[in-house]
Amino acid sequence: MRLILLGPPGAGKGTQADVIKKKYNVAHISTGDILRENVRSETRLGLQAKTYMDSGKLVPDDLIISMMKDRLQQPDCGNGFLLDGFPRTVSQADALEQMLGELETGVNAAVLLEVSDETVVERLSGRRICDSCGAIYHIRFRPSSVNGQCDKCGGSLYQRDDDKESVIRSRLAVYHEQTAPLIKYYEEKGLLRRVDAEKSSDSVVRLIAEIFG
Repeated sequence: MRLILLGPPGAGKGTQADVIKKKYNVAHISTGDILRENVRSETRLGLQAKTYMDSGKLVPDDLIISMMKDRLQQPDCGNGFLLDGFPRTVSQADALEQMLGELETGVNAAVLLEVSDETVVERLSGRRICDSCGAIYHIRFRPSSVNGQCDKCGGSLYQRDDDKESVIRSRLAVYHEQTAPLIKYYEEKGLLRRVDAEKSSDSVVRLIAEIFG
């Protein structure tokens, strides 16, 4: 299995990636994890990326692709891989295709977790975090017993800045502008597989399993 997981923030990509990794014994590759590991290990690529990150700039595609190429050649990718958070743009998808061609491999599918903007806003804006132990709640789907108070430690619950509705809608606007064109890109290549992510997490797991058998 060699696949790309697509979808807006709040579609459940992290949850599904964890399930797929365990079920199919494939490497879960996140660009964020790759960047942090290279920076932490002070690799040549990591040091180059850090100069951009420290100045608040986006890390260039060529650096990300180089890190990705190194990562895909590691032993745990022998049984397959799941790309989460990359590619984000069509230009990155082109670069990824070229890089995989050099490695004499390619992706089997791009799985799109489809969910409406309003569902994303409801899921993310309702999230609350304990300021003491970090426990996660949701005002509708998983509320605490006492409003604003953590059931585990009694700490206060707060809403992260990036979970506020205005920020979520800005993130969605960026997704639709930059990442959504990937849907057409992979559809034209016959690689796109659509999954209704409005359903429960267990249902989405079953739908993805049906794709790969």
